[in-house]
Amino acid sequence: MEVLIVNQAEVPRLLPMKECIDVMADALATLSRGETVMPLRTIASLPDGSGLLASMPSMLPGAGVMGIKVITVFPGNEGTELESHQGAVLLFEAERGRLLAIVDASEVTAIRTAAVSGLATRLLARENAGDLAILGSGTQARTNLEAMLAVRDVRRVRAWSRAREHAEAFAERESGKHGIRIEASGTAREAVAGADIICTATSAREPVLMGEWLAPGAHVNAVGFSGPSGRELDTEAMARSRLFADRRESILHEAGDFLIAKSEGAVGDDHVVGELGEVILGSVQGRTSPEEITVFESLGLAVEDLAAANHIYRRALEERVGARVELGGERRAGR
Repeated sequence: MEVLIVNQAEVPRLLPMKECIDVMADALATLSRGETVMPLRTIASLPDGSGLLASMPSMLPGAGVMGIKVITVFPGNEGTELESHQGAVLLFEAERGRLLAIVDASEVTAIRTAAVSGLATRLLARENAGDLAILGSGTQARTNLEAMLAVRDVRRVRAWSRAREHAEAFAERESGKHGIRIEASGTAREAVAGADIICTATSAREPVLMGEWLAPGAHVNAVGFSGPSGRELDTEAMARSRLFADRRESILHEAGDFLIAKSEGAVGDDHVVGELGEVILGSVQGRTSPEEITVFESLGLAVEDLAAANHIYRRALEERVGARVELGGERRAGR
């Protein structure tokens, strides 16, 4: 039985950012309608804490597919020749369980995570928002910048990283790529001063964004560290905001930004206004005033990977790209 292999270099062409934003909108609306199967991810960490192995299964019965993403996460890879997130998405058809495709997970994760930030910004940021701050300088900083440019007319971009030289390199590289001027800020506070769109895309376990810095009307995409034991946003940032999730169950169990603020008594479970899918469906209101602060807590969902891999697979068949290999799955004679 043939299986299609789609490598890292092929994924961006088959999953352009603007298309991916729409794919994510459909997937999250399907999730909020209750038409998916998606248990919480399982994670096994190395004893020294240097890395982890995660598995994320999901099903989209309406689309006739199911799948699983299996990745390793090694934050120490940042700044090296290797991505921090590595692995594969396995796409199966849901009629007889055939494996259809194996898709590189590094690029899928990079693109679909940023695309969901783009969707959140499209739904929650002010229409005229265009002063952007990026905290971080790695892969998610790069793809979140692309996503913000896809959904808003960005007038100004400031970037900050804990290593000033990384922020400067990011600013120079991405300025040339997108034809815009990106400023490298010396501090996170300088980067976010007056910004109306902020993307936090770091591996920090202690807050890099303080609530007191947030301007009225700002929208924040909290993208970086995902886990209950660390956070990028402080308690005041949580308390000041209307908080939105990709999935309620995930934010209530996995989001340190929210859980630490909750443990300090600043917020409760009812502080989560709703899911992005509910905003799309109209059952939850998004932004209610120009002055309110909105935060989207991005944890990354298996159904996002599944929808992205399915889109990639269909596009790959149309464009006849990818490598086909014989892997098995057929009943052998005598068995």
